Amino acid sequence: MYEKLTPPTTGDRVTFKNGEPIVPDNPIIPFIRGDGTGVDIWPASQKAIDAAVKAAYGDKRKISWFKIYAGDEACEKYGTYQYLPEDTNKAIAEYGIAIKGPLTTPIGGGIRSLNVALRQIHDLYTCVRPCKYYPGTPSPHKHPEQLDVIVYRENTEDIYLGIEWRAGTEICEKLIDILNTQLIPQTPEHGKKQIRMDSGIGIKPISKTNSQRLVRRALKHALRLPKAKQMVTLVHKGNIMKYTEGAFRDWGYELATTEFRNECVTERESWILSNKEKNPDLSIEDNARQIDPGYDSLTEEKQAVVCEEVKQVLESIWETHGDRKWKDKIMVNDRIADSIFQQVQTRPDEYSILATMNLNGDYLSDAAAAIVGGLGMGPGANIGDQCAIFEATHGTAPKHAGLDRINPGSVILSGVMMLEYMGWQEAADLIKKGIGGAISNREVTYDLARLMEPPVEKPLKCSEFADAIINHFDD
Repeated sequence: MYEKLTPPTTGDRVTFKNGEPIVPDNPIIPFIRGDGTGVDIWPASQKAIDAAVKAAYGDKRKISWFKIYAGDEACEKYGTYQYLPEDTNKAIAEYGIAIKGPLTTPIGGGIRSLNVALRQIHDLYTCVRPCKYYPGTPSPHKHPEQLDVIVYRENTEDIYLGIEWRAGTEICEKLIDILNTQLIPQTPEHGKKQIRMDSGIGIKPISKTNSQRLVRRALKHALRLPKAKQMVTLVHKGNIMKYTEGAFRDWGYELATTEFRNECVTERESWILSNKEKNPDLSIEDNARQIDPGYDSLTEEKQAVVCEEVKQVLESIWETHGDRKWKDKIMVNDRIADSIFQQVQTRPDEYSILATMNLNGDYLSDAAAAIVGGLGMGPGANIGDQCAIFEATHGTAPKHAGLDRINPGSVILSGVMMLEYMGWQEAADLIKKGIGGAISNREVTYDLARLMEPPVEKPLKCSEFADAIINHFDD
């Protein structure tokens, strides 16, 4: 089956049913060591993960690791420009769950990004990035402990689909001409807008199918959280891009209020229900006036729309959601993208799961990670219906490679996400406990050590940080 790979002789495949993994007690898990500092990070990460599984389950459960290749290491084994061999994709598809270190951006070879390629090849449409603070971690924020969010980022479309044309090329100029002379004039809302002929052109496809399957996973995740954290916020720039980002918001609400109707309430619905609970005799019009502060300045036609919204909500869900029953439902709301960047810093405790498209999610997840300690402590997962890859969220940092000094936290915490995804919560909890104990005890690698007050004079090596985590399992 493979050109240059030999799977483990012991262990079983992970299978999937209805998009969820069925994990044996001895799963075969492919791993990609990673480029640059991957040479240091992966051994430390594997050691911590194996120790946690052993401590939690004894001999009952064990991971059989299967080494596969991508990035520079793949080129060494398979030849020039073979950054993502077919062997690797076969193994990931066959065994279902994989984990990887950081990968280089290829030079030549036709692949823009190995990370993006893996997501698209395996239809890993959900990028999950939890951002949670571990006490003692240095942070530029005054109260990083208030931030505990999970970013659900759509992985397969938006501008990351990579469909674009360079300025000055024949195809690009032809496309601009068609847009300027045919399509824009036929769309009255665009007025007399024109695209400059020296522009590069990219497209931003957002589909209902991909938007709703992302939001579906976010809502399912919310159901597993404590009641106080059961909130999903749709992040978008729909006030400007109405048919892409605005559509993402609308499709998200549609899914929540149909497929998850018994489990969800929208923010506006909660206002309508709450108004009636406070005043059972409140008229439809007065209720509309309270949920829309500009009601009295609206045209009669627009007022009628708001009143109809109030009427429909009360008629359709008062019995199931009224009398404060909505407080036990998942709250679904939405926020404009630029606003949420401010609010995760100024009002972080008001948010839990942020569901967003690709580019907004890219920015937002890194910004949130900075608050809780940076990308060195930021885990990530890419999840589809038949496969999942867990990964470092930082780069390869080649100048630090082989020095045994880099922070392995990102891959180790991605391992925590992998264990949780597998249903091995006890092992995952041990690692989180170990990391928390090590950091609180100021046993950290140089990146955290230099930012602590006072700075840690003798930071741990990468391998020593893994040992420190293991030593704090019993705290």
